[in-house]
Amino acid sequence: MPLHHAVLALLTRRPNHGYELKARFEEAVGPQWGGLNIGHLYQILERLVRDGYVSRSQVTQTDRPDKNLYTLTEAGDAELRSWATTAWVRVGGFRDELFLKLLGAVALGPQALATLIEAQRQTYLSELAGLTQQRRAHADEPLVAVLIDAAIAHTKADLGLLDSAAQHLGPLATAQSAQAPERSTSRVRGDADEAPRGRAG
Repeated sequence: MPLHHAVLALLTRRPNHGYELKARFEEAVGPQWGGLNIGHLYQILERLVRDGYVSRSQVTQTDRPDKNLYTLTEAGDAELRSWATTAWVRVGGFRDELFLKLLGAVALGPQALATLIEAQRQTYLSELAGLTQQRRAHADEPLVAVLIDAAIAHTKADLGLLDSAAQHLGPLATAQSAQAPERSTSRVRGDADEAPRGRAG
């Protein structure tokens, strides 16, 4: 539960209420991760309190409704240390919709494959330009900078993948295209052969 542990990490510095945690999370991880829904955050906090990783106290306010203050417990600190010092392992395989698009383009032939690869290349180049601008804008924020560096490296690797796809899938797409008319002709011929028998019956 990465988000649960990220909340624990934010609470190591000082107790916080919900909206402070939301703001600090979004400031810490930057635009690459995206915003944190406040409703989801309160669900996370409720579970952390239930599990004993966080304690909750109420702060009285004179000019506005009372607010809940969340504090990291010893159990929460131990849980965070266990999670944060253990290697992350990818689970569930490496899934990307691009691979399914490549499957479809190969089936349609070399022209479709070339069209997809070029369109995807332009998309990645546009993403890379945007990431480079973000990297300059967040140069003074180490954690955000590392996250953007990871996104840049991933996007560059994706560009390399397109070259590999063109090299290895191009011949396969050509072969698929060559076989397609034979399948179509065979299907039409089969339908024509069966039609007279149907009328004779």
